[in-house]
Amino acid sequence: MYRIPISRSLTFRFLLALAAWLPLAAAQAGLPPAVDGQPLPTLAPMIDRVTPAVVNINTRTRVQVRDPFFNDPMFRRFFNVPNQPRERIQQSLGSGVIVDASKGYVLTNNHVIQGADDIDVTLHDNRTVKARVIGSDPDTDLTVLQIPAENLQAVPLAASRDLRVGDFVVAIGDPFGLGQTVTSGIVSALDRTGLSRGYQNFIQTDASINPGNSGGALVNLRGELVGINSMIFSPSGASVGIGFAIPSDLAASVMRQLVEFGEVKRGALGVDTQDITAEIARMLAIDAGKGTVVTRVRNATPAADAGLRPGDVITSINEKAIGSSKDLHNIEGLTPVGTSLRVGVLRDGKPLVVTMTLKANSTVSVRGVDLDERLAGVQLADLSKDQQRPGLSGSVIKGIEPSSRAYARGLRKGDVIIGANQRNIEDSDDLAALLERTPRQLMLTVVRGSTVFYLLLQ
Repeated sequence: MYRIPISRSLTFRFLLALAAWLPLAAAQAGLPPAVDGQPLPTLAPMIDRVTPAVVNINTRTRVQVRDPFFNDPMFRRFFNVPNQPRERIQQSLGSGVIVDASKGYVLTNNHVIQGADDIDVTLHDNRTVKARVIGSDPDTDLTVLQIPAENLQAVPLAASRDLRVGDFVVAIGDPFGLGQTVTSGIVSALDRTGLSRGYQNFIQTDASINPGNSGGALVNLRGELVGINSMIFSPSGASVGIGFAIPSDLAASVMRQLVEFGEVKRGALGVDTQDITAEIARMLAIDAGKGTVVTRVRNATPAADAGLRPGDVITSINEKAIGSSKDLHNIEGLTPVGTSLRVGVLRDGKPLVVTMTLKANSTVSVRGVDLDERLAGVQLADLSKDQQRPGLSGSVIKGIEPSSRAYARGLRKGDVIIGANQRNIEDSDDLAALLERTPRQLMLTVVRGSTVFYLLLQ
């Protein structure tokens, strides 16, 4: 084996060259501070301005746990078991956005706080404060909270109607409880509907949204709020790049009404409609999937005043095409009461336009104490048109006093009573008829969100 000797001078020159090359290689491996004299783009300054306005929301809900054996009075007497419901505490995490620093208003999703007994809000500076609910609107999945207005920072609202597909957006929230997280993407689509119950015109984005992001901020590159992150489409439960946010224009409109009235006042044209099938289209000599056919016109409504008739096909409202009953329902719920509408109609195959003004959709309210003393402190109402859905009928809790017996037993605002003593009801009148007999035991069947449960009042 031959060895090739290397002189000291050659070794020294090699080390000098290596020492000169290493800093150059390190500089080339990193990003340059500027390109063509311009600093590299970064979202950091905008994120620094916005993140103090995004909060973490932690809720606790007391859930009654009952065992079938302990529901039996004879079993309780035999084993001397007190008639007290057992409870467990449910916790959930979400996000929210401070939109008014002077008044402490926080926007979030209704599903983040629905049914909660305690709501804690953790600010960017790690302060944790108690929040109270100003108002909730399950049909748009929005809630306004109020927290103490001390050293708060709000995010300004942008006009989401100016968004275009392809605009860059940033999502900020607290996914999986990891802590505040920022993801970026673009607007993938606008006016998405048909994704859930209620009224919808979602912004779709590929910015990563995960569980815990609900109620967080979707902002543009100027740091303005364009949406409230609400839901994702995912076969696995984690982000696959299809997320949805409630537009800021809709959120601002709902918030104004919740602050002023405690609820959202919606309008109705006063018609019942049906989607147009191929068979109906042949009968009416129109194209299938074009419009929705009127099956009933209610008296003393905008539709009746405008002269709409059963058999008319509503094809557009204010030049926006109507393809189904859901489209019409969505426009009714998202259009402010008092708005003038130009309604495109096909009548006997001929197009015409009628004008009407959207009027408030009224519902009948009932005091619970007038039905049964055990419902004292409860305000009930029939389900409004926007709350109705297939398979759901009953009486909704419009308000409830925290000091009432029903509240102590677990009844909450927004709950829907669908039955009493294992008999279904259609509306508040049905419930009143059942309670006329003043049963010793009152077992209500209640729907809360996607959950159905029994609630015992004695």
